[in-house]
Amino acid sequence: DILDAKAAGLNALQFKARFGKDNHRIICISRTYGCGGNEIGFMLADKLKINYYDAEIFSAVLKRLQAEQDERIKDSSAYPDKANLEVAFAAPKRMTLRDHARQFSRYHGLSKRDAVFFNQSDLICDMAKHEDFIVMGRCADVVLTNHHIPHISIFITASFDQSVRRMMEINSLNYKQAEHLLKKLDKRHERYYHAYTGKKWGDAVNYDLCIDSASYGIKESVELIERMINKYPNS
Repeated sequence: DILDAKAAGLNALQFKARFGKDNHRIICISRTYGCGGNEIGFMLADKLKINYYDAEIFSAVLKRLQAEQDERIKDSSAYPDKANLEVAFAAPKRMTLRDHARQFSRYHGLSKRDAVFFNQSDLICDMAKHEDFIVMGRCADVVLTNHHIPHISIFITASFDQSVRRMMEINSLNYKQAEHLLKKLDKRHERYYHAYTGKKWGDAVNYDLCIDSASYGIKESVELIERMINKYPNS
């Protein structure tokens, strides 16, 4: 419900000025692990009838780089699924000088992580010229901002205890395991975001909307975002 009609009107004018008639509707979602962000993003895309990109972007980038898809090739910003949780718990594998040299040659002097990031950023910007979509993570909000491409940015989180318990349920972990993995993954995501954007991951000033999904619930969070989206141009 609108509590301050004047303020709401000013916000509407601000967003109207941001979007042009030829811009596609692009929604960038960042989320902490265990908050249900993936489910919210997928359900929202289904309601809005637009594409949803998460692991698909990474797969497309790997094909673009013509890299073999094996256990050594992982997007360091990605969250593990139930099938590869043991990878997340494992210590990172040390690379030899030969490994570094091979990557230097393959990716034109860039590290593999940098090559993946820059290629996926190019892919996101190219997609933004042709379709409406929701993109999960990948620093997409900052990538699009730097390329002057209008978008809506959302950050979804939940209380630590709620996230741990959700993680326990989904991944069949005990509390200690879930707590350890949650801290590790969110810290990794925070470092990744800062390394490529210079910004603080999860800082409210960097997003159009921040949601505590534990306060609303998955379905209600989707409905809240949908109400906001439908007031934007091109909706």
